[in-house]
Amino acid sequence: MLNDSVTDRVTATNITAARTLPGYPPTRYLVPYANISQLLALRARETPDKVFLIHYDQAGNREEISYADFDRRVAQYARLMEQEFGIQRGDRIATVGYNHSQIVLLYFAAWRLGAAVAPQNVAEEDQHIAFIINNAAAKVVFCFPEYLERVEAIRRDLARVERVVVMDDALFARVAATELAAQATEASSAEAVLRQAQGAVALEDEALLVYTSGTTGAPKGVVLTQYNMLVDAFGMSSWQGIAGNQRMMCVLPIHHVNGIIVTIITPLFVGGSTVLNRAYSPSHFWTRIAAEKVNVVSVVPTLLQFSCEYADAQAAKGQSIWGDGVTRADLAHFRHLICGAGTLALALAGRFEDQFGLPILHGYGLSETTCYSCFLPINLDETSHRHWLTAYDYPSIGCPILPNEMAIFSPDGSGERLGPGERGEICIRGHNVMIYYFQRPEANQETFKFGWFRSGDEGFYEVDGQGRHFFFITGRIKELINRGGVKFSPFDIEERLLELPGVKAGLAVAFPNDYYGEEIGVYIVLEEGSPLDEAAVIAHCRERLGFAKSPKAVVFGREIPVTSTGKYQRLKLRDLFAQWQRVQFRE
Repeated sequence: MLNDSVTDRVTATNITAARTLPGYPPTRYLVPYANISQLLALRARETPDKVFLIHYDQAGNREEISYADFDRRVAQYARLMEQEFGIQRGDRIATVGYNHSQIVLLYFAAWRLGAAVAPQNVAEEDQHIAFIINNAAAKVVFCFPEYLERVEAIRRDLARVERVVVMDDALFARVAATELAAQATEASSAEAVLRQAQGAVALEDEALLVYTSGTTGAPKGVVLTQYNMLVDAFGMSSWQGIAGNQRMMCVLPIHHVNGIIVTIITPLFVGGSTVLNRAYSPSHFWTRIAAEKVNVVSVVPTLLQFSCEYADAQAAKGQSIWGDGVTRADLAHFRHLICGAGTLALALAGRFEDQFGLPILHGYGLSETTCYSCFLPINLDETSHRHWLTAYDYPSIGCPILPNEMAIFSPDGSGERLGPGERGEICIRGHNVMIYYFQRPEANQETFKFGWFRSGDEGFYEVDGQGRHFFFITGRIKELINRGGVKFSPFDIEERLLELPGVKAGLAVAFPNDYYGEEIGVYIVLEEGSPLDEAAVIAHCRERLGFAKSPKAVVFGREIPVTSTGKYQRLKLRDLFAQWQRVQFRE
């Protein structure tokens, strides 16, 4: 699978090492399935009437799809994609949309054909999306009608795209029109898929191409295989005791690995069910969990903060903190919240668990490791759980899950392994590690330098009485801004700052924020006599970058701290933004 993206034989060897567990090379698979479609077909045959996907749209309309019906619709989509749009094994498609059952069906149809999906974040600026679609070499772009104008605006820049397909009612009708053909063609049946899966689409076929911004500012394409997705789901479900009689809920965007892997692939892996929401809503969050008998939900720290604030507002009105008359008894089935993808503050972790009486299973992972690599153990008693969550300066991200191992290495890239309590770079190796960054040989060389995946995050570990390693993340070695689990490159923001007349120099700085873990501030040195003020800076950035990626606070200064070699020292500027730590910035 290593192509032109990996041109160095040493790098290829290091990548193989980073995807290996002791005694288990990457090709000694830990899951018994030939591909994702075979797993889906098996579920459709064994439990055809069981609900797999429940979808709530923006208006609250509910849609329910059984395993058999989902498998049938996937076959219809795959046939249309192959016959009308020419999508084949090895191709890539891009999606421009939001959480919706049709997007999930499209993903699975692509995987059934052996094609890979490059989901787009519509909150990004258009040129950013154009770069990713081009870099991913997407053959077809599927978009919802409300984003067609945006896609058409960048169409001339999409050199490799052969077709833009609007996911509207007309397309859905054409998919449904293949019903008779699907029934008449044996190859579409679950039994036929089970028979034909071996030797067709393989576990090592690319499935997802998700992009993460690097410190150079250029997004890097993380290439994940069907096996990556299945083995991470295996690891998460095993660690958390998630089984086929349980139901999960998705409130996170499914253009991101968290929404896809945790709350779609994992329920499929165990034969469970999932509830897909357009987005998180504090007024619907607990009521939907109660109504749908949800057992586990995946969130980011920002949503914990919003839930606490909603509860306070409800309590102030003398109403249920859960909303709409829901009581704690209505949530007796609920087990825990998975939380990661952002900076979880100690105070927030304690506040949430005290307020709701529900455990947070804090974890950590990256797109490069498919999704999660570690969690707090599910079987900790209440005292031990609270200890590891709140007793240190940082909440523990837990212990490694089955498909991978973790260690702390010297951050200088020397490959020196560090001991308990020593701070260094969090490194991971195992079967859920990506196959490479697409078309980024220099990034692959550095990231896999000594046969482990180097996260760029600083951390340490402590050992408990059972010899288990509990890891902690203390910050990032790479200078990314992590706002609510979404990472931004400071260089992108700085480029916009330098467009402003009167800006001599400017740095984007991540500062602690109670609502998003980190928010974006900018430190600016003005040219002498410049009349530029905070409002003008923010207005300019919001016009060019959108709200999420724009600075929320501006500090003006006279000089920028640098190292002896002239490198900017961003961390020395963080304290200048302390007054905005407790502020919730609204669009």
